[in-house]
Amino acid sequence: MEPAAQASAARQPTVKEVAKLAGVSPMTVSRTLAGGKNVRPEVQDRVLEAVQQLGYYRNENARSIRPGQASGLVGVAITNLGNPYYGNFALGVEEIAAQYGRRIVLGNTGEDTSRERQLIADLIGRQVEGLIVVPSGNDAAHLQPASLRGTPLVLASRSVRGVAADSVVLDDIGGARRGTRTLLDAGHRRIAYLGNVTSVFTGQRRYDGYVSALTEFGIEVDPELVRRGQQDVETASIAMRELLDLADPPTAVFSSNNRNTIGALKAIGARLDSLPEEHRALPAIVSFDDFELAEMMPVPVTVVDHDARELGRQTARLLFARLLGDADLGPAREIEMPTHVRVVRA
Repeated sequence: MEPAAQASAARQPTVKEVAKLAGVSPMTVSRTLAGGKNVRPEVQDRVLEAVQQLGYYRNENARSIRPGQASGLVGVAITNLGNPYYGNFALGVEEIAAQYGRRIVLGNTGEDTSRERQLIADLIGRQVEGLIVVPSGNDAAHLQPASLRGTPLVLASRSVRGVAADSVVLDDIGGARRGTRTLLDAGHRRIAYLGNVTSVFTGQRRYDGYVSALTEFGIEVDPELVRRGQQDVETASIAMRELLDLADPPTAVFSSNNRNTIGALKAIGARLDSLPEEHRALPAIVSFDDFELAEMMPVPVTVVDHDARELGRQTARLLFARLLGDADLGPAREIEMPTHVRVVRA
């Protein structure tokens, strides 16, 4: 076989070009690349040599959209790809998906419902067999069966009102209540709250847990100490600086997620450098979710902990139970995973 001209770097060689170079039909090329059934060995060799010369590879997405053919893909939509928490979550999903011979396609929504809507539409267009979504808010329209074209859906970490889908959530209220109580038991009474927007499922539940703990001790919530709406480290750092600048600053902080915690610690660290040692009365922190290098922080840190990887596993197990048509599942199920309080640095 004479060497073929180099394929243009600007485009992918086609099946027809492979077939022409190998002297066979496009169907024979497809059969060879699908395993070689009913194709003579010498013909397979010619096809594979042509594939190598042209640098051809199969368009897996095009293959997946043939009627009746499964894509082997599970779509996973998370809210913050930069958060290691969701990296561990995705590893748990991938672990279970691999047991069923599937791969995951991971996308980031940035806590933006419009981005989430577009991402899910793209994943459906790729013919994913199922969807796992950490929802960004309370918008339910794009998560309904009609919009999903019947694709099975499981929600992770958060539920959405009006969406009848399986979900795996955390004991947000109980965990936040116990975390706040550790500060109250230590004698703190001016306890600030740092959290994300009220439309986020976990943001409301964790705030409710914080309020519940204060109420048990007969303490009214001081609006001056509450900061809600921080979605990233930088906005959380700004909120923490505002709290530190109060005439009567908090002696402790309950943070509803690890991004708020890191932002708070960033502000505390900056304040630590600017204050003389005798004035370094900086607040203790309870963080819902573990975070990087927690044990090295300059202030007391307690974590309301849980296993993000197990959250991913549980979510994927629910999805595959639906995919495999388990008739015993019945209506949508919600699994609540436990949390526990862990002192990281006393």
